[in-house]
Amino acid sequence: MQRNDCLWKGVLEHIFDDFLRFMHPDADEIFDFKRRRPIIFLDKELEQLFPPETDDEFAVTVVDKLAQVYTRDGKKEWVLIHCEVQGKYDPDFPRRMFSYFSRIFDKYGKRISAYAILTEPFLKERPSSYTTEFLGTKLEYHYNIYKISQQSKAELLQSNNPFAMVILTVLSVLRNKPLDDDALMEIKMELAKRFLAMSIPKKKIRTIMNFLKSYIHFENKENNHTFDQNLKQITGRTEAMGLEELILTQREKLGEKRGIEQGIERKNREVVTHMISKNLTDEMIADFANVSLDYVHKIRASLKQ
Repeated sequence: MQRNDCLWKGVLEHIFDDFLRFMHPDADEIFDFKRRRPIIFLDKELEQLFPPETDDEFAVTVVDKLAQVYTRDGKKEWVLIHCEVQGKYDPDFPRRMFSYFSRIFDKYGKRISAYAILTEPFLKERPSSYTTEFLGTKLEYHYNIYKISQQSKAELLQSNNPFAMVILTVLSVLRNKPLDDDALMEIKMELAKRFLAMSIPKKKIRTIMNFLKSYIHFENKENNHTFDQNLKQITGRTEAMGLEELILTQREKLGEKRGIEQGIERKNREVVTHMISKNLTDEMIADFANVSLDYVHKIRASLKQ
């Protein structure tokens, strides 16, 4: 369980933006992912709130990630992710979720969006709120809950979100326990084929591949070689190649083509923008830069915004 806990912490940190997009389809309209305002993970701050060397039952080891994110209007917000990797559900879990919220809110005074990702194999519904009431005083706290065992494999396979591939990896294990190496081989090959069909950045490919390799591991290490051989057959390569290397090679080829296209687009835009600054007519600019008149109109309109 400690190994899986570390895997979850690592993968959340590397694809946190994809996690938010997965949970909220309109995330790009809410959060600022593109204006050089990085997501900041507050591990040290969590250690101060939940000292690991004390007997505090809310030690930092049970809180996976606290992230500082920016909204598109420039405001700082906090996102709390608690990944419950234990196989047995704790009935006191809702109260713990409220305790995390309460301590973090007391310290920062910021809005908080909290999530619980449950990796237990059981389908039973779990509470997504904590309520306490006494003599006319009532507290009701709600948080987001995502239970992997209840998810649809078919829907996840249709997603192009890297975090969906992480969920698929875990779900494949939960749905097929107990697993022998033959079953694991089939699962890993199925996931590998899905990865090959995706178009995502190189760093994120490494992240989900590392998660796959570590989360689904063969008891017999020789099966790692068999896995590479099976992969060679479905890709038609003449030599064995590790899955991550193969995916990156294919993505690099696609990236080179896109890079050339983006370079041409960037150069055209620079030329058109410069000529617009010289007060030339759109017709003259289109003829000189060898671009369409509509393209010149779009560039001119964007400069006025």
